[in-house]
Amino acid sequence: MRNEKRTQETATKEDGSVIETWKTQPAGDREDGTIQSSGDKDCGAAEDQKTNGQLLVILRELESKLRDTQKEMEVLKSQVQGNKVAFGASISVGGSVGPFNTHITLVYKKIYTNTGSFNPGTGIFTAPVKGVYYFSFSGHNHSTQPMGLQLMKNGEQMVTVYNHAAGNRPETATNGMTLKLEVGDQVYMRLMQNTWMFDNYNDHSTFIGHLLFPL
Repeated sequence: MRNEKRTQETATKEDGSVIETWKTQPAGDREDGTIQSSGDKDCGAAEDQKTNGQLLVILRELESKLRDTQKEMEVLKSQVQGNKVAFGASISVGGSVGPFNTHITLVYKKIYTNTGSFNPGTGIFTAPVKGVYYFSFSGHNHSTQPMGLQLMKNGEQMVTVYNHAAGNRPETATNGMTLKLEVGDQVYMRLMQNTWMFDNYNDHSTFIGHLLFPL
């Protein structure tokens, strides 16, 4: 059944008598006489649904952008952390090391700086990130016997210093190199067979390295 709205109207005749009439109007009609049909209501609902759909699309786009931003932040964070790679150490044994009848990996006892990638127990540096690194080393000896030092990468010789036997005087040699390393590459110092080196509290014999920039 359709809802109706009834309104009373009055009129006065010439003789002064009053005539009352009642007007019936569907409840959905407006006062201006325009009928508010069910189609108008459906159109409004459709507009609301369209607006909600647009808001949902915008929300999903914002969520996607947020995830992308979080990923970028993680990359930047790893790059910043990757830049913090450095170590510095010395033999500092208070005497001579060697000679030995075979090559040995040098272990540096005194650690000045180590962000964690240099192992003091083995003397081996392991690259935590792919990048370009710089390494430098020095060695001190008495020249009654030769001293040979090699900068090694994954078992391969990179650069060398060698002091030949020449009387009995103190000598120091240094060298260094910039190396491109992959994650897990190992760099260390090797004392060559039948050579020796010396150090004391003055820390003549050192080994340092740091990341220049990641790749």
